[in-house]
Amino acid sequence: MINSYKEFWTHIFTMNAKANRSQYWWPVIINYILGGIAVGIIENILGHPLSTIYTPGDLYVDSTVRSVAFVVWIGTFTVKARRLHDTNRSAWWILIEIIPLIGTIWFFILTLLPGVSDSRWGKNQRNI
Repeated sequence: MINSYKEFWTHIFTMNAKANRSQYWWPVIINYILGGIAVGIIENILGHPLSTIYTPGDLYVDSTVRSVAFVVWIGTFTVKARRLHDTNRSAWWILIEIIPLIGTIWFFILTLLPGVSDSRWGKNQRNI
């Protein structure tokens, strides 16, 4: 679990590799939990939702949260691509999520499929 999460941050910009199921799911689950905890703490400290800006300090917090969210989004995007590569699919399959509900379910199923040993992308992210 910890190794998968470290690899997520180590290979944040790696697209041409593979990620097995644990290398995909652990970072996704951990980021989801940490994000919820962080938002809850920040909103309790501020005393209002993050989406409302009342003071310049709120603007600073909002900018920081958006910057961190963008970096996490980049890492999540690339690990999605690596997960699809492990199933011998192109990263373009990420666009299936554009289709409401059905696309999200389809992508979820794609991430659950087992990896293929003779994939076009030969290296696992651990071996880079």
